[in-house]
Amino acid sequence: MSDFSIFFVAGTEHITDLTGIDHILFITALCLRYVIADWKKLLVLVTAFTVGHSITLALSTLNIVNFSRDWTEFLIAATILFTACNNLLVKDFRFTGKKPFIYFLALFFGLIHGLGFSSLLKSMLGKDSNIVWQLFAFNLGLEVGQLLIVLVILLLSFIFVYILRFNRRELLVFVSGAIAALALQMMIARIPISKAHTDEETADLYQPAGGIKYKFPGTEHSK
Repeated sequence: MSDFSIFFVAGTEHITDLTGIDHILFITALCLRYVIADWKKLLVLVTAFTVGHSITLALSTLNIVNFSRDWTEFLIAATILFTACNNLLVKDFRFTGKKPFIYFLALFFGLIHGLGFSSLLKSMLGKDSNIVWQLFAFNLGLEVGQLLIVLVILLLSFIFVYILRFNRRELLVFVSGAIAALALQMMIARIPISKAHTDEETADLYQPAGGIKYKFPGTEHSK
């Protein structure tokens, strides 16, 4: 498999990975209020998010911008919570006006998510890597995975609203409420706290989305 294929697949798998559902939850919350008939508005919204995370993914991977991983993970959870709570305020689905606020919000939140995407990419790059080409492949993989998520959301929305005849507003409130609850749990688990241990100890710690810290094999772990 070529380098391009490896990084493309890594990008696709990273954003669609069900064991780390941060980005899936965010995209779901972002797209949940839309149906297939709103595809033009949804396209602009997803494009704004794409532009945002592409910028910081590139800047972080090229070491032009460096940001605390702990704070990045915390802020990603915050973007999910905010977006889900924003859905709860929707009273109708007429979408009057151009809704510039939500587009700029998607762009801004994309900047935060791009910092999270860069962590995996940095870990894959070697000293002699063709960074620009691999960055492009990884980002393209992210976009394909993102579009797959959006298509699944639209398909499920169509099934529930038009076939199963669920009330659109009630469905939005129920799913957004569940996402908000998960995001709040993530935020609490990821609150950046000053650690007394050394840099070497920090390197040995891994904290998944559930907020449980483990030591690597051979050391103790705590819940």
